[in-house]
Amino acid sequence: MVDEARRIDTDPRERPLRLLAVTHGVPTSQNRTAVIRLVDGVASARPELDVSIAFVDAAHTDVASALVEGIDDPASIIVPLVLSAGYHVRTGLSQGLDRLARRGASLADGLGPDERIVAVLAERLERMGLAETDAVVLAAAGSNDPRGVRECFETARLLGARLGRGVTVGFIAAANPRLPDAVEMIRAVHPGSRIVVAPYLLAPGVFYDQAAQAGADAMSAPLLLPDEPAADELVALVLDRYDEVAERELLAEA
Repeated sequence: MVDEARRIDTDPRERPLRLLAVTHGVPTSQNRTAVIRLVDGVASARPELDVSIAFVDAAHTDVASALVEGIDDPASIIVPLVLSAGYHVRTGLSQGLDRLARRGASLADGLGPDERIVAVLAERLERMGLAETDAVVLAAAGSNDPRGVRECFETARLLGARLGRGVTVGFIAAANPRLPDAVEMIRAVHPGSRIVVAPYLLAPGVFYDQAAQAGADAMSAPLLLPDEPAADELVALVLDRYDEVAERELLAEA
């Protein structure tokens, strides 16, 4: 009997690409549509690949079990659509992968931190009219994993370098400083400055709505929008995460 884990395309670069969207609650129609824009962009950029998406509700489900149920192809390379690889990637998704790996699936790294994400964040700020005197706050979802928190601060550092100004981090949940506190602190230190929130969020949803209520003067759009194609930088980033796994496994087979 042939081991099911061995039934993989001879070239790892042709293995199915499964994108995994980790949500915090049932995704809204806008959230789903925005994320599917990214799926469409990836599929168009690499038409020879079998590309699909699974949504995992991290707030109300066992992430490991949901991963196993949502990814039914044993030869998949799974790219998690998360911006910082905190608890859900390093714990929940990894536990699910242990079960999928026996059938041949592989898990890629999360998307961030990465300069291409920063480029889209900066474009979103420019589009909404960022001024030289504005104070910028990066609104991150937050994580119980210190490594995920550090990755958010690294993204703020990269964004600040690109914009030529300091960028403060505020967390929507699970970490400090909380976003409303960060906004209040900046308002006290820089009275009269417009405070602009740059959401470090993949798509519209619960966290984006919470960020909009944090007391800032303005907020830019998330990385993905339901009414426009995904940025080329994000499409390339997803494919790079896929290729990193495929190339690693190609070398392992050599």
